[in-house]
Amino acid sequence: MKPPIGRDTKLCMSLSGRPGNAGSRLHNRLYELLELDYIYKSFSTTDLPAAIGGVRALGIRGCAISMPFKEAVIPLIDRLEPSARAIESVNTIVNDDGVLVGHNTDYIAAQTLLAQRGIDPATPFLLRGSGGMARAVVAALRDSGFEDGTIVARNEEAGRRLAEEYGYQWRPDLPEQGASLLINVTPLGMEGPDSAALAFPESLIDTCTIAFDVVALPPETPFLRAARARGKIVISGAEVIVLQAIEQFVLYTGIRPSPTQVREAVLFAHGPATAEALALPAN
Repeated sequence: MKPPIGRDTKLCMSLSGRPGNAGSRLHNRLYELLELDYIYKSFSTTDLPAAIGGVRALGIRGCAISMPFKEAVIPLIDRLEPSARAIESVNTIVNDDGVLVGHNTDYIAAQTLLAQRGIDPATPFLLRGSGGMARAVVAALRDSGFEDGTIVARNEEAGRRLAEEYGYQWRPDLPEQGASLLINVTPLGMEGPDSAALAFPESLIDTCTIAFDVVALPPETPFLRAARARGKIVISGAEVIVLQAIEQFVLYTGIRPSPTQVREAVLFAHGPATAEALALPAN
C-alpha cells in the first residue's frame, strides 16, 4: 500500500507551456503500483528562473521540462549529463541534494522508436521544426545512421544551425516533393489553437511511407489520422511521451518498473491504443 502523504513524501513535477494530465497520471499510478512515497504534479509558469529556484529551494526531487523551456532552462541548472549537453536541450532535471542535473530522455525515446519500427537508415526524411525537441529527434536520427534529411524551419537562423550541426539540408518551407519519412516536431495539431492544423499537406502524406508526430496531445493528430487512413506506418507522440517518461521515472526513483506495471500505468494514463502501440505485455 502506498504510504500516505507526509513530510517525507518526495515531490516530482513538470513545467510546460501547456500542461496536461497524462504525465501526472502515469507517474502517480506507478508510485501506487510500486508503493513509493512520491507524488507528481504538473505546472506552468511565466517566471522560469523563479520556478527552477523553487525546485532547488524546496528539495523537489525531479522536474520534467517541456516546450517552450527546454533550452531556456540550461543556464539555470548546475550540470548537464551527456544526453542533454550533446543536443543543448533539457527535458529532465534531477535534484541531487540541491545540485540540479539536466538530462534528455526525448533522445532515447526517439531512437528507440525508430529502431522498434525497423526503419532503414537509408530512408530520406523531412523534419519540420527547429526547437529543443527537434534537436533531440535530429540527433537520434543522426546517431541511428540516417544521412539523407532536410530540416524545414521558418526561423532561418535556428533551422540552418540545426541542419548544419548534424549534416543535413535546410529549407524555409515545405517542398513540392516530400520524403519517405515525414516528422512533425512543431505544435501543429496540438490541443489548443493549432489543433485542426495539418503538419504536412495531403500531397506529401500520400507519397510518404512513415509518419512520425511528436505531438502527444491529442494522441491522434490530424497528421497521424490522415497517414493512418492511407495505410502508412505511424509513430505517435504518445509513444514518445511514455518512453521518455519511464526513463524519467527511473532517474527520479532509481527503480525501473516491470513491463506489466508500465502497461497498467499507460492504460490508466493514456488508454489501450498507446499500450498496444508500445507492444507491452498484457500480464
